[in-house]
Formats: sequence, C-alpha cells, structure tokens
Amino acid sequence: MSNYRIDNKSLSGAFKALSNPNRLIIFRRLLTCCDIGSSCEVSQCMKIVVGELGKEIEVAPSTLSHHLKELNRANLILMERKGQHVECWVNPEMVEQLVLFLDIGK
Repeated sequence: MSNYRIDNKSLSGAFKALSNPNRLIIFRRLLTCCDIGSSCEVSQCMKIVVGELGKEIEVAPSTLSHHLKELNRANLILMERKGQHVECWVNPEMVEQLVLFLDIGK
C-alpha cells in the first residue's frame, strides 16, 4: 500500500458519482481493461477511446458524455483529446484512495 492519506471529501464525491448505475458500469469497464482471466495493476490500465466505450456500454453518445464528465469531475477517470478522439482511463490515485478506504477494517 502507498502512503496516501484518505481524503473523505474526494471519496464522498467519488461514491456519489458511482451511485449512478451507468457510471458504475463505465467505471468497472475501465477497471477491467486487461484481458479477461488475466490480472493487471491499475497503473497498467489502457486508455480506451470514448467511441469504442460507447459501443460496448450501449448508451446514447450524449448520455455517455454526461457520465464521463461526472466521473472525470469526481477524479475517478482521466481524459485526453488525441485529434478527433478522446481517450479515457481510470485515475490510479483515486482507485488507491478507494482501496485504502475499503481496506480500513481489515
């Protein structure tokens, strides 16, 4: 584990963003960026082009855009424009915060 201090304000924003079923599906999809059956570290997660993600999730482009904006605002995902495409990926630092929070009682 790292030496991150748990930031309750950030965590509450993250949990609020993840309380929407579509955003939870999107976030879980971004977390499972590795091949099925294999494991990888969060820092190794690949960037996914938003258009490809939209095809997998099967939501309208405007709805996907809204959900991605909320996940980005909660610092759960990072996004970067590359020409005509927008790539997104999980924010490993926020995932670490979530892991630390969920692992407190153990």
